[in-house]
Amino acid sequence: MNPSPHKFEDLSPTGDFVNDESLTVEQAIANLESADLGLRFYAAWWLGRFRIGEAAAITGLIKALEDEADRTPEGGYPLRRNAARALGKLGDRQAVLPLIGCLDCSDFYVREAAAQSLEMLGDPVCIAALIKLLQVGLQDGQLISHPNLSQPYDAILEALGTLRATEFIPLVKQFLEHPIELVQYAAARAMYQLTQEPVYGERLVQALAGEKLQLRRAVLADLGAIGYLPAADAIAQTLAENSLKLISLKGLLEHQVNHITPSTFSEGAIKVINLMDSLL
Repeated sequence: MNPSPHKFEDLSPTGDFVNDESLTVEQAIANLESADLGLRFYAAWWLGRFRIGEAAAITGLIKALEDEADRTPEGGYPLRRNAARALGKLGDRQAVLPLIGCLDCSDFYVREAAAQSLEMLGDPVCIAALIKLLQVGLQDGQLISHPNLSQPYDAILEALGTLRATEFIPLVKQFLEHPIELVQYAAARAMYQLTQEPVYGERLVQALAGEKLQLRRAVLADLGAIGYLPAADAIAQTLAENSLKLISLKGLLEHQVNHITPSTFSEGAIKVINLMDSLL
């Protein structure tokens, strides 16, 4: 499952904040074919980080999804992971079918990155493949009771919610009872997106009072993603970093702004702005 619900896009693969202006687009694209595996890995990250959507970049990143050279001792595919993440950020739907193919990869984190990027690309053609992975968590049509982490269930559920896969509501709903809390929260997020029923948003609000900081951070991201306005006060009061609360409130505000005329602000939007101001 997703080990880092909050990703800082300015972090390089080495964990440093960067603004690498010395690398050109042409060099980055060429480095995807380099004999130096480190350069290839960094190039895939860089192209995604700086949103380089040129045709040659897309072609190179799609080719990298089939890379066999960059392997970890455990059998993972680091370059494929970075390429999958980058393709989601670049928004080119040429990547949809190759990313669907990545859902069959033996590397858990490649499958996770592919699910997340398919969510970003927003093409419902991937729904059937995502459902196939989600069903691994079932036995005889029922949720497996013991913790099953063989698939990135949280990323899959979030994608299904964003893609409005309403025909699969009964399947998604089962994961509200998953033994792993992070998966439960992803299911609640998806159920709210699929049904707009407040009960699922309120379940996330209640989770903001949980004991584990990492889970509170994840729920802040979930509430921001679904724009659940009644959560505004709870978000502002959550025991978590102000920066993450601001990101969550920004998500609420964006949902409000998308549903009003440009010249007016709703009462809810004004409330969120004031809460954000209090956290600065």
